[in-house]
Amino acid sequence: MAGHILPPITAPATHLPPAMVAKAWKAAQDFEAMALNEFLAPMFKTVDLSQSMFGGGEAEQSWQPLLINEMAKGIAAHGGVGIAAPVYAQMLRTMEEKRNP
Repeated sequence: MAGHILPPITAPATHLPPAMVAKAWKAAQDFEAMALNEFLAPMFKTVDLSQSMFGGGEAEQSWQPLLINEMAKGIAAHGGVGIAAPVYAQMLRTMEEKRNP
């Protein structure tokens, strides 16, 4: 379990094609990364960048959203905080229902 905050997610039983299941998991992880990005962004607004290694400035401000986005993606890719799993399960249920009305 090294590198993960939560235990690995196992896919619920489904009759969907594996490619569709993989696409749903990727979408759920992307959703978690987007949510984490929104959670992390305000935190960085409280940091005094003038005392940072690079001294702040406009260049650092323009790259900061990219840094936050990559941090959020990294957190989501390593288990996240538990948002992706229920989103993924609901996506699979919804796709199953649409496939078998």
